[in-house]
Amino acid sequence: MKHSFGPIALIFVMTCFASLTDSSFAAGNESPNILFIMADDCTHLDIGCYGGQAHTPNIDHLSEQGMRFTRCFQTTAMCSATRHAIYTGLYPVKSGAWANHTFVYPDVRSVVQDLKPLGYRVALSGKTHINPPSAFPFEYSATPKKKEIEDAAMRSVIDFGAVEKLFAESQAANTPFALFACSNEPHGPYNKGKEYRQRYDLKKLKLRPNFVDTPATRKEYRNYLAEITFFDAEVGRLLALLEKYGHSENTLVIVTSEQGSAFPGGKWTCYDKGLQSALIARLPGTIFPGATTDAMVEYVDLLPTFVDVAGGQPRETLDGESFWPVLKGEQDQHKSVVYGVQTSRGIFNGPPHYAIRSIRDDHHKLILNLSHKQTFQNYVVKHPFFLEWKEKAALGDKHAMARVSAHGSRPPIELYDIKNDPLELNNLANSDARADTIARLRKQLEAWMKSQGDRGLETELDAYYRMTAGNSEVKKFQNEQGLTVKDLFQQPRPEWKPQLHGDER
Repeated sequence: MKHSFGPIALIFVMTCFASLTDSSFAAGNESPNILFIMADDCTHLDIGCYGGQAHTPNIDHLSEQGMRFTRCFQTTAMCSATRHAIYTGLYPVKSGAWANHTFVYPDVRSVVQDLKPLGYRVALSGKTHINPPSAFPFEYSATPKKKEIEDAAMRSVIDFGAVEKLFAESQAANTPFALFACSNEPHGPYNKGKEYRQRYDLKKLKLRPNFVDTPATRKEYRNYLAEITFFDAEVGRLLALLEKYGHSENTLVIVTSEQGSAFPGGKWTCYDKGLQSALIARLPGTIFPGATTDAMVEYVDLLPTFVDVAGGQPRETLDGESFWPVLKGEQDQHKSVVYGVQTSRGIFNGPPHYAIRSIRDDHHKLILNLSHKQTFQNYVVKHPFFLEWKEKAALGDKHAMARVSAHGSRPPIELYDIKNDPLELNNLANSDARADTIARLRKQLEAWMKSQGDRGLETELDAYYRMTAGNSEVKKFQNEQGLTVKDLFQQPRPEWKPQLHGDER
């Protein structure tokens, strides 16, 4: 971990901090409350404390009070699969939730069943995107959907009235709570943060090298940053309610950014801008304020961490591993590799299939594009800003040509030097000097796939069996197969059978 203290000052602060740690839970609940706050489609590098341009004073202040993770990852850069991984502690294929608009197998348990026996009220307010309901028996609350609401605060999908009621009742009954406050921001359409747009000067915005600079791109990026500021305001309201009801000192607060934004190279990919997430944690008296850690953690690690924090024993059947020792400052390492799975079959305006698998260690990222002969697409290719990218490409702009091509056409294997090329712009897969690295990582990745029951392209093609009819193509397929939602939810876990992992072989 990294701190900004000198040696003498650090010794003094650590001595005081140790004293606080010993006594921090002497009064009130012995088990700390848990408040998990999640954004939706937010690239972590756009948040202020991660060096981004979004105005995020509440998140930045929380980072000063707690610990900021520099290497937190999810396994799938899509909303539904990501949320299932958080709540089950299982990787997507093993849980059954590897597609979007998906659900878990009948035998899968969730964080609710793990924390309730430990005396917790377990609630979720805001975006759900999880199924079946029987596997996730949260105390649910969400504000009604309205097309146009004048009061900006009421445009949130988080039900702040229900949140306040939970905090008040927990205070009165001295009962610990675990609240999952799930925003819908900055997921498009970017229409909730309009009052924050004036903070961002279109001409002064800095676009990353994997963007193409056009008027529509700058406008869309500005609107997206304003949505992040809206999310930051939601974080501020939740923290204020904690303070109002006396829970601040005894609540583990975690803020994450979910997967990357819908701009090319983020969501629906296995690049770091899709799979990497912000993670900021605060627990006074336990987590050192102003700390940063390079410990590599995954979203599947959250559930066992919550159980550990609550005083329970995480189940051995979980894929995740508790990083509670990292939060307490007892260790600064966690995992040596993280994995990625992308199922594009069934996404809106998607290709017939586009399976992607990845593995990342401290130095390299290996990506296998198992459907590389297909052209990748999603709803972005019809967006005004991407049409401008294509116009510039058609006029011979080399950068635009490269970015448009990279979105739709990818080689069978990609290898990136993450330390020296964090935006993953220079593919090293054809370098003879990297052959051993590719072989090593690929062997490890395929062993993990086997352990998960992941058959690669065959698993991708089975996606329609794991979806609750997210679009017309899926509905048509399921109707032809005579599959009802009840039928789908009751499907048992299949026996794993080895298959080829892609047409590059």
